[in-house]
Amino acid sequence: MKKLSNLIYNKPLVFALWFGLSFIMVVKGVLIHASYNNYQVFKYNFIHTIHQQNLFAEYPQQYFDLNHYGPVFSLIIAPFTLFPDNVGVVLWVMFNAFVLFKAIQLLPLKENQYVVVLLICAHELLTASANLQSNPMVAGLIILSFAFIKRKQDFWAALMIALGTFIKLYGIVGLAFFFFSNNKLKFIAGLIFWSVVLFLLPMIISSPAFIVQTYHDWYIDLIAKNNANATSTMQGISVMGFLRKILHWPGLENIYVIAPAILLFGLSYLRIKCYKITEYQLLILASALIFTVIFSSSAESSTYIIAFPGVAIWFMCLKRPVTWYEIVLFVAALLLTSLSPSDLFPKYVRVHYVMPYRLKALPCFLIWLKIIYETYTRNFSVQKQVNVA
Repeated sequence: MKKLSNLIYNKPLVFALWFGLSFIMVVKGVLIHASYNNYQVFKYNFIHTIHQQNLFAEYPQQYFDLNHYGPVFSLIIAPFTLFPDNVGVVLWVMFNAFVLFKAIQLLPLKENQYVVVLLICAHELLTASANLQSNPMVAGLIILSFAFIKRKQDFWAALMIALGTFIKLYGIVGLAFFFFSNNKLKFIAGLIFWSVVLFLLPMIISSPAFIVQTYHDWYIDLIAKNNANATSTMQGISVMGFLRKILHWPGLENIYVIAPAILLFGLSYLRIKCYKITEYQLLILASALIFTVIFSSSAESSTYIIAFPGVAIWFMCLKRPVTWYEIVLFVAALLLTSLSPSDLFPKYVRVHYVMPYRLKALPCFLIWLKIIYETYTRNFSVQKQVNVA
């Protein structure tokens, strides 16, 4: 057991896995497939912003699929467009891996438990990296908003939330940590300040009229995307998608699932006396990360890099000894959520069961319910808080 523990907590090994797997995957894609479709979508977000072309129109000669990112994203991707595509795409993937790495490293976990969180999430990061996704960065921004609030750096926490929201909307979930702030007025002021700055900033490389129009176009685009997700085979990997298949109810409205989920999540905040307890706060963080994905109509396989840190944080925060039920849930998440898209998982099961029934969402949903139950019932008063440097 001691040798296993030393292996799990081996920082050089875990760090090498974290960055190495993503690096190998993206370099392999560059050398073998030379396909950068998602990266092209990101790159042309910047180019189209400069030339004041509709960001959400179809451009089949440049890339397949559609762009669903706001104009602020053009500023994030801009530095990478200075390089040839085969270099820029590698730098982009490694940048995303670093943002999430740093966010997890700043979590107020005991000793070096963040290393285990990295290890648990490494394969899920690999899935996101293989698809050249921005989701690791989005996950990192959500976690950083929590970490900065814990460090009483509310101004920077507000930047993380505003930036994540202006990039992909998911970042707005950082508002779930508002009640943990010790200076709520400063936090609100920071949100207003950064929202104004980020709204205006893309105008520097474009024009005010175009950016205002782009936000209107973005709103229309997101509504259309939400409607299309219900019938998509690659997206809708959510609780709603799972229920539609299991219940043979393709017309199930998202609101019938999301509204009760929001109520359950909101009830977690009734334990006001626990707001300053780190273990309770970490449970809320885990809950928020998982909630963001499993109740999203846009969730796809690579989006689960946002949810899986929530699974890992939950597992590391469990009271010891861990129960058999908790172990089953965790193993199910590793198998169905993390490993199912890979060649390590039986293809027949993946194609005929996991994908059509949206089973990737199921373990995360069960874990989320367990987290909600813990926020209602766990006795936090006897647990020590983790000091944050």
